[in-house]
Amino acid sequence: MIITAILVFVAMFALAGLLWLAKAHASASKALENPAEHIRAVDIEAFRNLVDPDEEEFLRTNLAPAEFRRIQRERLRAAVDYISCAAQNAAILLRLADAGRRSADPATAEAAEKLVNNAIRLRLYALQTIPQLYLGMILPGARISSGRIAESYEQMTRLVILLGCQRYPTRGVSAAL
Repeated sequence: MIITAILVFVAMFALAGLLWLAKAHASASKALENPAEHIRAVDIEAFRNLVDPDEEEFLRTNLAPAEFRRIQRERLRAAVDYISCAAQNAAILLRLADAGRRSADPATAEAAEKLVNNAIRLRLYALQTIPQLYLGMILPGARISSGRIAESYEQMTRLVILLGCQRYPTRGVSAAL
């Protein structure tokens, strides 16, 4: 009976992940027409604050347990929103960088390849981290590691700037989007 329940839970989790990926893929396809309209800003410092273990410990020691759990759930919901936004941006940039990989300029093709790899990595981190954050909402004491998302997003942003400068040297970074 327990094995059946575990298998059902794993199947539901896998289905939810596939639906999430399909939704992101569909929105990324629409965004290729005018990507600058669909890319949303992500405040990395605010995200880091939301998942900072020191900040969590500070709140735990200075708030009543019920108040801490409520605040921690809100913080984790906000972190999920940040990660979802970053993953959606990565899907859009993945599509754009895929076209750049076929560039005749080797530097542009290399920057686009790095951007593709980083966008895929970020989406995988998001797929791993979002369930952990939801688990943290259920169990507020659970430790969650999501620092890789912030570093990966920052690296992806740098690669977009590099690709934009190489691909459109006279128009600036905004031309990459």
